[in-house]
Amino acid sequence: METPLLLRAKRLTKRYGRRAALTECDLAIPRGHVVGLVGPNGAGKSTLLQLACGLIEPTSGTLSVLGSRPAANAAHLARVGFVAQDTPVYASFSIADHLKMGAWLNPSWDRALAKRRIAAVGLDPAQKAGRLSGGQRAQLALTIAAAKRPELLIFDEPAAALDPLARKGFMRALVEFVSELGASAVLSSHLLSDVEQVCDYLVVLCNSRIQVAGPVRDLLASHHRIAGDPAKMPAGVEVIWTEHGRALVRDNAAVRDGAAARDAEPATLEELVLAYMSRAAGTVAAPHASATVSR
Repeated sequence: METPLLLRAKRLTKRYGRRAALTECDLAIPRGHVVGLVGPNGAGKSTLLQLACGLIEPTSGTLSVLGSRPAANAAHLARVGFVAQDTPVYASFSIADHLKMGAWLNPSWDRALAKRRIAAVGLDPAQKAGRLSGGQRAQLALTIAAAKRPELLIFDEPAAALDPLARKGFMRALVEFVSELGASAVLSSHLLSDVEQVCDYLVVLCNSRIQVAGPVRDLLASHHRIAGDPAKMPAGVEVIWTEHGRALVRDNAAVRDGAAARDAEPATLEELVLAYMSRAAGTVAAPHASATVSR
């Protein structure tokens, strides 16, 4: 029996004039995951999420979300919750006004969930949204998205501008909502610490193309740091990154090979992501670089 898919892309391409934001991307992500979408600035992450929400149309190729064309109809729109990077709210509306609007727009609106979550993060329903802090706006936007009771929550770097304490609170709320709703989620973030904390599936997007995708556990199990000449690696081993006599490779055959096994070490998520990004950029990956990836 085929596993139901959260998102399937086939040769998905989006161009803005001469510039390619996405180029022939193929993806097949099963449901039930919290997906981390990472990549450098201009890689196409926001474009992919906007396509998934039906905000824009592809230039060519196909994309399905929860088995249907994005935003195919009102029923499909209700199955997806979206929190944009700037966590937009209406400054002149009170928090209570936002919840009323959410109830009016969404037939499956969970009034009790919305009121409970607003109280849990200490927000006053009478307060105007324009007077909220960045962290409070993010919590309000997250609550509105989750109270739709969607099957999929999409986050386009919603915590990018938050201070560490507000970011921690947002990520905790994200995990709680995903668990309570039994939903899947896609999180675009330039902080690998956020991805490592909450995501169990990884997509690395660079130069408008998918570089690697899969469950985090499987990717870490199949990537290792190994000392030695990359040209002399066992057959079938893909060298992702190399520097100063060490390489990050993909394929467990390298670990099983007697000569390589003595020096094989598991790759970290940071090393894996930076290696693929550096390969795509045609540069050398620094194995102990900062875990911040620019948007």
